[in-house]
Amino acid sequence: MTRPSSVPPPVTAVLDASSRWLPARLGEVEDLLRAAVGGHGETLGADAGATLEAGGKRLRPMLVLLCAGPDGDQRAVRAAAAIELVHMATLVHDDVLDDAPLRRGLPTVAATSGREAAVATGDLLFSRAFALLADAGDSRSVALLADASVALAQGELAQRRDAFDLGLDEDRYLYRCRLKTARLFECACLLGRPDETLREFGAEIGLAFQLLDDVLDVSGPPERTGKARGTDLLDGTVTLPLIEAAKSDPGIREADLRALDPQGAEALCDRIAATGALERVRARALEMVANAKAALERADFAPEQRNLLTLVADGVVQRYS
Repeated sequence: MTRPSSVPPPVTAVLDASSRWLPARLGEVEDLLRAAVGGHGETLGADAGATLEAGGKRLRPMLVLLCAGPDGDQRAVRAAAAIELVHMATLVHDDVLDDAPLRRGLPTVAATSGREAAVATGDLLFSRAFALLADAGDSRSVALLADASVALAQGELAQRRDAFDLGLDEDRYLYRCRLKTARLFECACLLGRPDETLREFGAEIGLAFQLLDDVLDVSGPPERTGKARGTDLLDGTVTLPLIEAAKSDPGIREADLRALDPQGAEALCDRIAATGALERVRARALEMVANAKAALERADFAPEQRNLLTLVADGVVQRYS
């Protein structure tokens, strides 16, 4: 199989534990992704290609394929490629909104080609995702991915509305995470197989993924995350580690996020970590992973599929341990 660059160990563990069908299908997904981003002009094609070559965990396409199973057809392969294109598109657009210089340790499209080119690149990736599904006449997958894409937009708007709001509570934070992160994980599972237990499985690991990503933003280091420590704080994004830390250190709520510079963000990260908030948020994420695995036990799967999906759930934690 042609693996994406920078495949993290938890994903490699799933591939190594699988029989040959999964690596072969993921190889087909990579081929579709390359075809989807190619041939769109020198500038746009280069920026889309660079986004693809930056790599990624490919968790969402892997979930599609695992839920579809070894008997899944080309519809599953196309759906897996489509959901990765949507994910890539959201990252490119997020980097525009955040003026982010780095993504996965590499310069963003916005940084190298400018904001307008980055918006166009994200738009291209979105359009190619739905073209893949429409060309195959897969109306069910189009509807699922469209619904998840709307949720992503709603989550992004909610995050923008909440920016710099140190009064944000946990319920609002989790609502935003369900829209911005968990819904795409849910969608991946349902693209593979229409099963309500898989919706629950995807939602729980999606939430755990976001919680642990927010922990990593505080704990760093940059060489591991590919971005500066405290990037969320610098963007005014209030996450669960800060909300949880303020329960032990109420003075954290008085921080002026708008005035933060990178050094100040580092100092605030240290203050959050000193409260033990990171360990408490990790524990919450572990509970979510346990809930996901419990949901998986209620689904009717062959032993290999169940084992591989369990490895994906565990890998969400291992990625951040």
